[in-house]
Amino acid sequence: MSISTHVLDTAKGMPGVGIAVELDYFRGGDCETLNAARTDSDGRVEALLPEGSVMEPGVYTIRFATGAYFEREELAGLYPVVEITFTVSAGQPHYHVPLLLTANGYTTYRGS
Repeated sequence: MSISTHVLDTAKGMPGVGIAVELDYFRGGDCETLNAARTDSDGRVEALLPEGSVMEPGVYTIRFATGAYFEREELAGLYPVVEITFTVSAGQPHYHVPLLLTANGYTTYRGS
């Protein structure tokens, strides 16, 4: 069981490289940060769950530090942080949650 992500800067048609990403898990009323990573040269983080972790059913958030990315790209971005909150169901082996990003908008979907 795993969680991965991919950032594509759709305005440039290029991967979002070097974006800081965090994965949080909501347990009860508390939020626990499970891992922090950076997107690679292809805009991907292949394994957001720490090695040896079990993906439990529940609510997760992937947080993207897009403001620093926009600054490096010399863009005036509207969203300094993008958070995608989603529910993991029991029995699902993998969740891929891509982020399609521009300076003034974003979208996401469940990938494969």
